Amino acid sequence: MGIDTLKQLYTDYVGTEPAAIDELPSSGSNRRYFRLSGADSLIGVLGTSQQENEAFIYMARHFASKGLPVPEVLAVSSDSMVYLQNDLGDTLLFNAIEKGRLTHSFSVDERQLLENTVSLLPDIQFAGAEGMDFGVCFPTESFDERSVMWDLNYFKYCFLKATGLEFDEDRLEDDFHRLSDVLMNVSCDTFMYRDFQSRNVMIKDGQPWFIDFQGGRRGPFYYDIASFLWQAKANFPDSLRHELLEVYLKSLRKYCNIGSDEFYSNLRHFVLFRTLQVLGAYGFRGYFEKKPHFMQSVPFAIANLRALLDKHYPEYPYLTSMLSRLVAMKQFEDIPGKRPLVVKVMSFAYKKGIPNDASGNGGGFVFDCRAINNPGKYERYKPFTGLDRQVREFLVNDGEVFGFLDNCYSLVDASVARYVERGFTNLMVCFGCTGGQHRSVFCAQAMAEHIFKKFNVKVELVHREQNIDQTFAVKG
Repeated sequence: MGIDTLKQLYTDYVGTEPAAIDELPSSGSNRRYFRLSGADSLIGVLGTSQQENEAFIYMARHFASKGLPVPEVLAVSSDSMVYLQNDLGDTLLFNAIEKGRLTHSFSVDERQLLENTVSLLPDIQFAGAEGMDFGVCFPTESFDERSVMWDLNYFKYCFLKATGLEFDEDRLEDDFHRLSDVLMNVSCDTFMYRDFQSRNVMIKDGQPWFIDFQGGRRGPFYYDIASFLWQAKANFPDSLRHELLEVYLKSLRKYCNIGSDEFYSNLRHFVLFRTLQVLGAYGFRGYFEKKPHFMQSVPFAIANLRALLDKHYPEYPYLTSMLSRLVAMKQFEDIPGKRPLVVKVMSFAYKKGIPNDASGNGGGFVFDCRAINNPGKYERYKPFTGLDRQVREFLVNDGEVFGFLDNCYSLVDASVARYVERGFTNLMVCFGCTGGQHRSVFCAQAMAEHIFKKFNVKVELVHREQNIDQTFAVKG
C-alpha cells in the first residue's frame, strides 16, 4: 500500500511513473525512505505516525517560508502517511567529516563545514520560531519538566538499570529534580531541534541542509548546540568544540544579547542532561531492541560522560557520585580516551642503533645531541654520566644545551598536547649521542622531568646504555 501510494504521488507530481524505487538505509526511527528516480529524482517517506508526519510537513513548509535550508515537501497523501520531498543527495555531514572523526584531527574543509553548520543553527532556532504554531509539535509542544523527567527516567530504566549498578533511587530522583529545576530556569522561547547532530545534516553543494527535525518543539537553544558538539561518535576534540562554540555564540548574538559567562554557565547543565538522554536512547535501542549500531555508540558517550565528571557538578552530589561509579564499571573499561598517554623517553648511543618502539607505533622523535659540546672528550668526565653533578655543571656552564632543549621542548610539547587531546596512548622521544652516556642522558632526563611537570602524564624514562630506568607516575 505504501509503495503504491509513493509511486502514485510521484506520477501525479512528475507526470511520469518512476523508473526505479530504491529503499535507503534506515536510521534510528521507524520511518522508511526511498529514492524515486526517473524524470526527476525525489525522496519518498513512509511514516508510521500521522501526527509525527504532519509535524514534519508543517515545520518543513514553515522553515522554507523563512528561507531556511530544509527539504521542500512536494506532495502529501490524503492521510499524511506518505509524502515526497526534494532529493538533497547522499552526503551526511557525519560522513563528510569521517576522517576527522576517526583520527581526532579535522581538516580545514571539515572545520569549515562544521562552522557553517553551527553558524546556521541560531537561524532555525530563532527565525524558525517566529510565527510557528508549536501546537502541531509531536509528541509534545514544549520542553517542560515532564519531558525532562521522561528523559532522565529513560536513562535510569533503559540504561542504568541494565548495567546492574546498585543505586539509591530516592536520592537519584532528588538530583534529577534539581537538574530539571536548573534546566527549566532557562528561557524556552526558541525552536529546539531536539536531535541536532551531524547525521541530521545533509551537505549539498558544499552547504549544510537540515533534516529530521520532526521531534522539535519550543525549548532552550542550549540543548541543540550541546546535542551537536557532544554527539557520541562525533569525536570532537575539546579545542575544536571551543572554536565551534565561539562561532555559534557569535551567530547567536544576532538574536539575543548574551555574555560568554552566562552562556557557558548554562550550557554545562544541558551537556550533562543530553549525555544522559542519549545513553537512555542507546540503552533502549541497544539493550532492548538489540540494534548493534547503538551499542557501538555507548563507549563514546561514556567517554564524554567521564570527561564531564572531571569538571564537577556540585549541584548534583548523588547523581555525580553514582555516575562516577558507572563510568568506572569494568564493562566500560575499554572506551575511547580511557587509557592515558604514556610518554617513553630514552637516551641511547648511535653506535648501538636507534631504539625500537615496543608500542608498535613506529617510533616518535629522535634528537641528535652530537652537535652539543661533548664532556666525554675530557678524561676527567669519562667516569660520569649526564646524571652526575660534574657533567651537569659542564653542560650548564657551556650553555649550548639550553638552546637545543628549548627547541626540543617546543616540538614535543605540541605533540603531547595533541596526543592527550586526541586520546593517543603512546609517544616516544629519544636522545642520541656518541656513547649514550653524557649529552643524551642529560637531555633525556631534562625532557622527562619537563613533560611530567607540564602535562602530568606518565613518563617512562630509560637510559638504555646505562641500564637505568625511572617512572614518573601520574599524580592523583
